[in-house]
Amino acid sequence: MASRSFCRVLPLTFAIALGLAACSGGTKTQTQTFSEVPVENLYNDAVDALEKGTFVEASTKFDEVERQHPYSSWAVKAQIMASYSLYMGNKYDEAIVALDRYIQLHPGSKDVDYAYYLKGLCYYEQISDVGRDQLMTQLALSTLKELITRFPKSDYAKDASLKIDLTYDHLAGKEMKIGRYYQLRGQWLAAITRFSEVVSRYETTTHVPEGLHRLVESYLALGMVDEAKKTAAVLGHNFKSSKWYLESYALLDDPTIKNSADKAWYKLW
Repeated sequence: MASRSFCRVLPLTFAIALGLAACSGGTKTQTQTFSEVPVENLYNDAVDALEKGTFVEASTKFDEVERQHPYSSWAVKAQIMASYSLYMGNKYDEAIVALDRYIQLHPGSKDVDYAYYLKGLCYYEQISDVGRDQLMTQLALSTLKELITRFPKSDYAKDASLKIDLTYDHLAGKEMKIGRYYQLRGQWLAAITRFSEVVSRYETTTHVPEGLHRLVESYLALGMVDEAKKTAAVLGHNFKSSKWYLESYALLDDPTIKNSADKAWYKLW
């Protein structure tokens, strides 16, 4: 889980009192004094809550900084820290709303790149297994890409790039799962479409060697021996030490398997 260090300020002896006068009956004046908590105290209380791991409380306290001192520099800091607190508390939806607000209000802030990064993490950490809907995967990908595009020299760009690679790997895994599903049912053309997508669109992921091998499998099942050989050659050229190349080589080396979809399937599973 990502984190960022923010300096904790020391409390200063500072108080603001506002006197409000109201007229009553035209003859009496009543004066009420309202005490405002010093911004440093509010901010430090919020930091204390964050350090204790009471993240929702910390977020509320950071919000109070902005509420009481909306035009101070502390209010801007408190906004990003409130978002971070929500993120740490796994309140991803609330954090994303707060981060969108921060980005909209402070597009020129020195921390706006961090806001994009944190928003990307909120999506990224909600990526579930490959069998589920991939909306969060797509949202993580688009947000992290936006960070790199807008702030290529950001301190967070490198980690964002790494997470983009992992996100692509996740999407490729989804395609592989669907392709294997089609294979199990003998729907070879549908399987070829999925595995070809992995090889062409997600060529930098860890799933490519298996994707090429599954293509060899599927081509052989359809009797498309030349296509199988071409694909195996690509697999051997790029991933000769891979176990998937050895599997493909074994299939192509056995003439009885070449002509039998059932045997080709049995060889792999």
